[in-house]
Amino acid sequence: AEEQEQGITIDAARCFFKTDKRDYIIIDAPGHIEFLKNMVTGAARAEAAVLLIDADEGVRENSRRHGYLLSMLGVSQVVVAVNKMDLADYSQAVFERIEAEYSAFLAEIGVTPRCFVPISAREGDFVAAPLDNMPWFSGLTILDAVDAFEKQAPRENQALRMPVQDVYRFNTHGDQRRIVAGRIESGSVKVGDKVVFMPSAKTSVIASIEVFSAPSSVEVHAGESVGVTLAEQVYVRRGDIMSHVEVLPQISTLIRANIFWLGKESMVFGKRYKLKLGTASVECEIAEIMSVLDASNLESSTEKEQVERYDVAEVLLRTRNPLAFDRTQDVEHTGRFVIVDDYDIWGGGIIRDVVEDEQSELRIAARQREFQWLKGLVTMADREFRWGHKAGLVLFSGDAGTGKAMVARYLERYLFDNGVATYLLDGTNVLLGLGHDANQAEREETREELIHRYGEIAHLFVDSGNIVISTTNTIGLADHQKLATLVAPAELLSIHICPHHEQAPLNADLVFSSVEDYDQVVDRIVRLLIEREFIQSAGQVAD
Repeated sequence: AEEQEQGITIDAARCFFKTDKRDYIIIDAPGHIEFLKNMVTGAARAEAAVLLIDADEGVRENSRRHGYLLSMLGVSQVVVAVNKMDLADYSQAVFERIEAEYSAFLAEIGVTPRCFVPISAREGDFVAAPLDNMPWFSGLTILDAVDAFEKQAPRENQALRMPVQDVYRFNTHGDQRRIVAGRIESGSVKVGDKVVFMPSAKTSVIASIEVFSAPSSVEVHAGESVGVTLAEQVYVRRGDIMSHVEVLPQISTLIRANIFWLGKESMVFGKRYKLKLGTASVECEIAEIMSVLDASNLESSTEKEQVERYDVAEVLLRTRNPLAFDRTQDVEHTGRFVIVDDYDIWGGGIIRDVVEDEQSELRIAARQREFQWLKGLVTMADREFRWGHKAGLVLFSGDAGTGKAMVARYLERYLFDNGVATYLLDGTNVLLGLGHDANQAEREETREELIHRYGEIAHLFVDSGNIVISTTNTIGLADHQKLATLVAPAELLSIHICPHHEQAPLNADLVFSSVEDYDQVVDRIVRLLIEREFIQSAGQVAD
């Protein structure tokens, strides 16, 4: 009733029909600028589009925006219907003017429509059949044009991508399995396949495939929601993407993307947003604005320092943690994302290119090491069962004199006294082991070598099942991500100590402004270890 009263479409609606060729679902999406979020929701689920232009109004700003959004969303099969030709007296000149103007616009953004069709929805002209009002047009009807669309290639022919929704255990029923659940967005997987979970690069073999309230399957395909159990238990979590080892998703903390901004406030430098891709959710911020396009007139600006409401922009985004993704042209479902602020979706976009970050080379080396590592008969799962906790790296950072070294020692003592396998790895000891002194470590080439060696030594201790506690003034907060890459697939927790006047760093898991009571600080860190499932409660571990 509200839509009829205002004469506009507000929300996306669906209706069904079929022809001799196939069954259809029509998603009727709104065109008004105030409801573009709903239009994006509808278009994101479409395989093809019929884009309507009012013959009486001509090509307006919304028509251009919609064309650009279709391009962003990867909808390449497009037919343009010039509607309300009855209000334009069925004028051939009006139709040809709109066709020429809009074709030129679409060509600029890389969209080639299959055809333009003049129609009168009210009279039915060229919707399902031609009438006598436009004898000058001999092209397809809308129905014929839609029947000419090709069905998209099955997603099961693409690379395997299953974003992890959750990991379930049913211990109360005596079931010790960990069931990794999610929806297979592309590809297929079967029992016995070797899979990897990115970005952590943890590998295992599919032991079984579980389907809710149905018999177990041997093989499942794109579009199915399933659970899998693994031959070797590895720690995975919501947001990881399961794939085959042969065709991996991209990993980076930098992504080049096209975004469409719908937020009430502009997207600005220095503000942190939540980026959601698949089931992953990571903090992000603008690293660079390459260009901002005004879709109403196709004018592009490279000077803007913010993205305003309804702007289309090409940006470089930096995420707090490494993100697993694909370019949208390679795998559509893992190449799209939304940006959330204040619990509301304020923007969306597609990933155009992979951008190498500072850890790219280290990430490749760590991935090769993980795949080629000569493992003994004692697995990480065996060690976790024996010690009663996960392995990982707790890395302290902060200026000299903040008390971080003493906190690290108190933490090691506390964990050891409560039954945790732990080891304090100090940067000074690593330097001495490499034959370097502090002055040598200031040289950049020695520093890079130190970080690499430090990470590899930490990896050895972590691989043996320890929670490694590390503190050094040589390795700063900026190097933490490099170390996180080198100790993968184990996790790294970053503890930073800085004065009140300093801004909390983006990649710190826990920040203290001062250390006045070591026991209180250690207690908070232990609670974080419990939250991240490194350990159970300290008392349970001791028992």
